[in-house]
Amino acid sequence: MKKSKRRKRTSAGTSTLISQGSQIDGTLNCDADLRIDGKFNGSIESQGNVTIGESAIARSNISAKEVIIAGQVYGDISAEGKLTITPTGQMHGDVNVSSLIIMEGGVLNGASHMENSAAASSVGKSSLESVPMQRSEAG
Repeated sequence: MKKSKRRKRTSAGTSTLISQGSQIDGTLNCDADLRIDGKFNGSIESQGNVTIGESAIARSNISAKEVIIAGQVYGDISAEGKLTITPTGQMHGDVNVSSLIIMEGGVLNGASHMENSAAASSVGKSSLESVPMQRSEAG
């Protein structure tokens, strides 16, 4: 007798889907993962991951755990983790993320800022000043 294996969800709650053919204007706040395959105009704040599907157009500032872009985004992105732009993805705006992946064919038109939030908070100004500089001596 086989036991069924169930996958555990990593984010709380049910995922949210804005399907192809749908258009939404406004502000979206969610605790779960979000996938957009339609059109969205406004701001998005998610505690989970946000995926912009191939057919999606988001004119939006996005703040999320991680973001995957396969469609078009016009706005800024802030992510705790990584931003992945797939071969069909187009990002037109500034990004502030821990890790940035742009696959061949993906587009990023904007400025990027990458900072590992854990490393940045643990390194203080005093620890940077206390590290002596090593210079090679001419001989």
